[in-house]
Amino acid sequence: MTSESARLGMTTFQLQLTISSSLKIQFTRRTDGGAVLKCIRENGSATWQRQDDQRAAFFPLHDLTHYAVETELGFRRGFYGLIAEGWDIEDTTGKTARGPLPIKALEVEYLVSAFSAERAGGVVATASEFNQLAATFASAKGMPQPRPLADEDLARVRSRFDELAVKWRSLPPGATLELPFPLL
Repeated sequence: MTSESARLGMTTFQLQLTISSSLKIQFTRRTDGGAVLKCIRENGSATWQRQDDQRAAFFPLHDLTHYAVETELGFRRGFYGLIAEGWDIEDTTGKTARGPLPIKALEVEYLVSAFSAERAGGVVATASEFNQLAATFASAKGMPQPRPLADEDLARVRSRFDELAVKWRSLPPGATLELPFPLL
């Protein structure tokens, strides 16, 4: 275990998907119950965020939803695309010197919010219901509606998220789930 790994409560056990990638994403379940998201760019630079308490329960699933939305729907300037471009995680709040998020990143955020709300409600929405929910999140912020999704799009994202959530929930303390983020 490296000193950084020890400090973050990690071991070297990893689950990996292997394809070419410009960004390596690591979700670590810490031994103290917290979580760490670490993104390593192709040039070796990295950004990371530690989550404790209720944030450790919420953010890994939120960030896995981002992964499912961005990879299954082909978004390249969502959260992970911005990280791959050199943004730090803190920059994605839109409250740093980088300024506001690009419109495509906001579109992803509204879709992720709609998937999260759907899961919290426990009812799978039709494409029409889902698109209305995502549009409501966008209009509440005065932003344009996200692109409408078809039932097939929703099924792909839900399936990918479910697969990743099972891996995350079964991950032992101290272990890391590693995912590639391929760029087109």
